Amino acid sequence: MRKRVVGASGVVTFLIAVSPWAVAPAAAQQAAGQQRPPRDAVEEAARKASFRTEAEAAKEWEAELARKKAEAVAKVYDPSKPVLTAPPKTPWGHPDLRGYYITATYTPLQRPRTVEKPLYTPEEAIGAFVTQADTDAKADPAVIHYDWKEFGMEAWQSPVRPNMRTGLVVDPATGTLPPLTPEGQKRRADAQALARTRDHQTGVQIFGNLYTRCILGLGAIPLIRGGNPGSTEATSAGVSTEIQIFQTPDHVAIVHQSNSDVRIIPLNGRPHLPQTVRQWNGDSRGRWQGNTLIVETTNFNDYAPSTNFQGSTDALQIVERFSVLDANTLRYEYTVTDPKTWTRPWSVEAPLPRIDPPLYEFACHEQNYGLINLVMGAQIRATDGVLDPRDPRAAGQTGAAAGGGGRE
Repeated sequence: MRKRVVGASGVVTFLIAVSPWAVAPAAAQQAAGQQRPPRDAVEEAARKASFRTEAEAAKEWEAELARKKAEAVAKVYDPSKPVLTAPPKTPWGHPDLRGYYITATYTPLQRPRTVEKPLYTPEEAIGAFVTQADTDAKADPAVIHYDWKEFGMEAWQSPVRPNMRTGLVVDPATGTLPPLTPEGQKRRADAQALARTRDHQTGVQIFGNLYTRCILGLGAIPLIRGGNPGSTEATSAGVSTEIQIFQTPDHVAIVHQSNSDVRIIPLNGRPHLPQTVRQWNGDSRGRWQGNTLIVETTNFNDYAPSTNFQGSTDALQIVERFSVLDANTLRYEYTVTDPKTWTRPWSVEAPLPRIDPPLYEFACHEQNYGLINLVMGAQIRATDGVLDPRDPRAAGQTGAAAGGGGRE
């Protein structure tokens, strides 16, 4: 995950000449038997040495603050902005989508229950962004994690943008996912019941996270899932959130940093694979509709205990739409349909901001030591009858036994 510094440029620097008393090291002053002058004396000396009056300095500071606020508002994604009617074209005449993009967002997939409106004002969007970014930055130093909460980085040092949408779901109009079908409810209840009887981390065969097992990347399709980047939420963007889009006259390819996943999308009208052929990232077919690239993906796997996006099944179909919003942004939309899971289709819309190249190497392979240690540790805890305090089955444990199984 790359970081970019975007906060320091252009900030006014006030050159203040102060007396030697203000800058001399305290140790040197003490060695010379000198006493530090009062703070108000230092401040007065600085005021006299400044080439601006207080009123001038305050006015310039207010102007700089207004400029920075305007820059922040300009970065906010406005869903009402129309896409380009005449976007740049490739040499063969298709809209040019080629480039590098970031798929992370701080906007939740579903509209929060405490929010009633579908859109924030730009100022509210910035406030929501800051709140989510601050929450995301509060990492427990005792927990090993590899994401952009490390190294003291700030969310503003990435190209992730505030969004006027209060949630990514645009259909249903409530901003929430539609109800589960009876089959979907039963499947989810069964999974929760299984989790209460056996820790899925005790065996690789029942380990439900294909990302940790290095079989798949996180978020190959759909590209934007909502939630805090790097969080443990099922809808999070993950920790490697960059893609590169290639184009030829008859194909589009999307290369993901996460696990180096690649989606190759034919544009030549060939039919989907037979229903008997299933793939982890599905089978994609694309076509141009005006200036919009439409990609339909079917033929997903459904190998328990691993699940597709949001717990969907092999009946999942995802239709994506890519449009050029401006020189630095694609508008990305997708519709999810799975009659085995939801009572109706639902749709999402979000920006894909451009970033600078390149994609950095993603190193991951099966049998990595982290997975081996995780499974072995869970097996030892299960043998000793010690459960992680966060495990639902640990509710009845007390004392030392309940606290002896912290997971990494």
